Formats: sequence, structure tokens, C-alpha cells
Amino acid sequence: MQTQLAPEHQNTADGLAAEAILRKCVHCGFCTATCPTYQLLGDELDGPRGRIYLIKQVLEGQEPTRATQQHLDRCLTCRNCESTCPSGVQYGHLVDIGRKIVDQKVERPLIEKTMRWMLKEGMMSPLFAPAMKLGQMFRGVLPSSLKAKIPKSQNAGAWPTNTHARKILMLAGCVQPAMSPNINTSTARVLDACGIQTVVASNAGCCGAVQFHLNDQEKAKHQMRANIDAWWPHVEQGVEAIVMNASGCGVMVKDYDYVLQEDVAYAQKAARISELTKDLSELLPVMVPLLKPQISSDAAHAAGVQAFHPPCTLQHGQQLKGGVEAQLSQLGFDLKSNQEESHLCCGSAGTYSVLQPDISYNLRDRKLKHLNAISPQGICSANIGCITHLQSGTELPVRHWIEVVDAAIQASNVTTLKR
Repeated sequence: MQTQLAPEHQNTADGLAAEAILRKCVHCGFCTATCPTYQLLGDELDGPRGRIYLIKQVLEGQEPTRATQQHLDRCLTCRNCESTCPSGVQYGHLVDIGRKIVDQKVERPLIEKTMRWMLKEGMMSPLFAPAMKLGQMFRGVLPSSLKAKIPKSQNAGAWPTNTHARKILMLAGCVQPAMSPNINTSTARVLDACGIQTVVASNAGCCGAVQFHLNDQEKAKHQMRANIDAWWPHVEQGVEAIVMNASGCGVMVKDYDYVLQEDVAYAQKAARISELTKDLSELLPVMVPLLKPQISSDAAHAAGVQAFHPPCTLQHGQQLKGGVEAQLSQLGFDLKSNQEESHLCCGSAGTYSVLQPDISYNLRDRKLKHLNAISPQGICSANIGCITHLQSGTELPVRHWIEVVDAAIQASNVTTLKR
């Protein structure tokens, strides 16, 4: 796709990056067939190809409108289109650039600006955890729309105290410790069972995804640099990996090298951080042989059939497909993915479920319909946003797959002690 950048975008980092991405697009439309919003809304401008045209027009000097902004807002950034694209168009990077430029030119209504500010600031605030705890206390009397965003409180259990020669860093996350603390403790316990110590750098905070995708990209970069500073001493000490148990965080941290490539002070460090970053599932080939003796067949079977929802940030953003299902089956678990629309987003998409609730809940219910067709005893995923969103629409327990593994290890240990 040939593009003639307007003077204001020529020789700028965003303009040059966008132009390079646009030149790969051959208008084929394969992406349209796998776009969730196009399937729901049937509007070309609510599919990747249409949004690419809108961004191209803006870069060429056409003034964006409120409608332009809304079409870009309705994109889930699921990156399903990237998995489909035969030309390797990096649509996720392009839409971030497009949104940034459009937001600079189109004023949002006050209520939207307020909501987006509250999400950016509230989720990073030290008040988030106590607010979540308060919400859980009064969850039973809250309106259904608010109750859907507040998971039931859980006992996270104990963090392992063993010291191991092998060490990995783990990002605790901004909302996960308050919303579902058992994911982090389960991760630490399972890795401990493999002889790997989990280290959390206290000064590391949000991965930056929330601010970045809400077009506060400079603030996101500041958070990324802070994380790099927090992790760097551990990197210098030879930590094996930086592990993400939320695939949404993983896809963002793996992108630090791209986002900070123009930053003279941080570009090299960012590249090293991205290189070290692994989704938790990428450790499974090493973990499975070590876990097999510790998980009894009875404990694995007791979990029953688990329907697995692969988050978009895992299967499209990180291009990690089928690994969780294949590896957990070796441990005796019955983990199944419904092939009917398994590639489609569940509608969570970070803050999307708050900003675009109608589309989000339509996609959630569509996803749950396909997962329920498996007749599972529970649902597993790999991202806190997906887990919370899916749980809001079903009575089945929705957990991170690492929680299922952790529960089986503990059940096996109890059985062994009773003998």
C-alpha cells in the first residue's frame, strides 16, 4: 500500500514506522474474516482493513473525525488479524500509532475522558487493592454491572520459603494481586516444586499496557523504564528469565524493545528485557518432567474436563498456540479447546469491557457458548482479564491453568501424607 505522508508526519518516528507497516498491506482482506468486531458489526470500517485505510488517510493529511476515533476505539487490539495476515502486517503497532494521532486531533466527550482517566489512574493506584477488598466485602449487594468486575475473594495460600540456585523474576502485576492473588502464589509454589525460586522485584509495577493502549504512551514508557530499573540488578546477577503469568503483560513486556528503540539510555536494556521475558507456559517443557512424579493420576483426573480459552495475547500477540493443552495432557489433565471460534477474542481486552461493554459482553457470551459445548467441569485461561470477564458470565469456576496444576500437586501431597 503506497502512502504519501503529510508534512507533519514525514521524518517522525511514528510516521516512518506507520509507513513501513502500511507498505506491507496488499488489501487482501483475509484479516476481515477473522476480526471479531467485523463479524459482529458487519462494517468494513470496523475491521482491520477499514481501520488501516482510516489511519492511512490521517497520515496523508485528512482530518480525522469523531467517527474515525470511534472505529479505532472499537478495535479490541486482539491481533487476530496478525495471525491471519499473509504479508506480516504489524497491525497492533499501527493501530497504536493511529489512535495516538487521532486522539491528538479529536477532542473526546468529557464523560469518555473522565472514564479513561479513571482507568489509567485507578488501576495503578495504591488504593486499588483496598477498594477491591471493600468491593468484595459488599459484593452481594452491588449492582450486577459492578459485581461482574469484582471477583470473589480467595485465600491465596502461602508463598514458598525455599531457596533455590535457579531463579526467575516474576511481574506481580498491577491488578492481579488484588483481584486474584492465588495466581501468583500458585505460580511460585509450582515453580518451587520444580526447584526454581520465584523473585518479585518490589519496585516493578504495571507493565505499561493500560496506559499505552489508552494513548498515554509517555506515561507508559516511564513505567517501562521503572520496571527495567527494578529488574536490571537481577538481570546482572544472571536470573534465568522474567516470567509473566498474565499473557497481556507478557505481550507488552516482550514489546519493550520496540517501544523503547529510540531511547538512547534504555534501548539496549529494553532489548535484553524483551529477550528474557517468557510466558509461564514457555517453561512447561522444562517443568513437566519435574512435575510428573509429583502429580498423581487421581489428582489430575479429579480436576475433570477443563475447557481452555487461549487469550488473544497468548495465541496472537505472542504466537503461542497449543502449548498449554499439550503439556498439561502429559501431566494427566483433560484440557480441551473448542475449535469453534477458538481464535476469537472473549471481549475482555484490557479495559475494553468497561469502554465498549455491549460488544464485550456479546463476545463473552459467544465464547462461553462454545466453551460450554465441551461440557467442562471448569474453564482455564492464562490472563487475569479473560479469567475475570469469563467468570462474570458463568457459574463454572474460571481459573488460571497454573492454579489447576497447583491444586493437583497439593492434593497429591495430602494423599501421600495419609498413606
